[in-house]
Amino acid sequence: MDFTLDFERPVSELENQIRDLKQASGQNIDISHEIAALQAKVDQMLEEIYKKLSPWERTQLSRHPQRPHAIDYIEKIVTDFHEVHGDRRFSDDPSMVTGFGYIDGQKVAVIGIEKGRKTSEKIKRNFGMANPEGYRKALRVMNLASQFQIPIITFVDTPGAYPGIGAEERGQALAIAENLEEMFNVKAPIISIIIGEGGSGGALGIAIADKVFMMEYSVYSVISPESCASILWSDPKMAETAANSLQLSPNKALELKVIDDIVKEPAGGAHRYPDLAIGKVKEKIVTSLKTLKSHDLDTLMHMRFEKFRQMGNTTISSNTNPEIEG
Repeated sequence: MDFTLDFERPVSELENQIRDLKQASGQNIDISHEIAALQAKVDQMLEEIYKKLSPWERTQLSRHPQRPHAIDYIEKIVTDFHEVHGDRRFSDDPSMVTGFGYIDGQKVAVIGIEKGRKTSEKIKRNFGMANPEGYRKALRVMNLASQFQIPIITFVDTPGAYPGIGAEERGQALAIAENLEEMFNVKAPIISIIIGEGGSGGALGIAIADKVFMMEYSVYSVISPESCASILWSDPKMAETAANSLQLSPNKALELKVIDDIVKEPAGGAHRYPDLAIGKVKEKIVTSLKTLKSHDLDTLMHMRFEKFRQMGNTTISSNTNPEIEG
């Protein structure tokens, strides 16, 4: 079933016209020029619309139902994938998909947060909100990868960690905190890609990496717009205002050095051409793995630590007098 966002409707209407014309073209009528003209208009419109997306529109795009999910990336990129279940302490968390496989012949550990598509699947995956057992399962796989120096790839797509009573009782905050600490000590290259939403500590719990990338139309934030609106205005309907204030664009994250690079998406977003988008992510992973593997482990771990340590660091200019005049 097709899903169209409000700002995509003008493009969708033209594409429907193109579809109708193509069906009519089989009736001994040459309308190739008309189809080409409409397609050129679609391409131009896509470029104009997506060049000036607001933060709220970008947030909507990151949540598009037809956007590739973690499982899609794993199925298309990773061969001979064997999933690992359970945290060996409480249970298995279906929202956190973990396992081992190969990318272009390179053995990798893979971790992805999966939202699900159909209603039953969304419920099973808890809408991409992992429980503490999910983060502990991810850490279990990372520790195993570290033991054998197997590179780790993580796919982040979550509105945030699950805030339910049961999750809190089982140590949600502690589970995420342990992941943050332990990922700095993993003796293997780590690459993390924000493929949709990167919400708060729920995202960061699997995103302490040597290289952190964002898809062009993804978002990465300390809080979701709805939660931010609920706190500041006591009204989730103010989410659009909150999104605009949070400056959710990947360009801002790159400027602040929260991420290392942006993975360009096909015109109109990953949901329009999922195979192309997934191919670009694979290319980025393969290239980055070669670079990271050129460093020895001690250097790699030191660089990882310094990368996060320097985030938000401000220094006083040598020309500025730091003394406070009273």
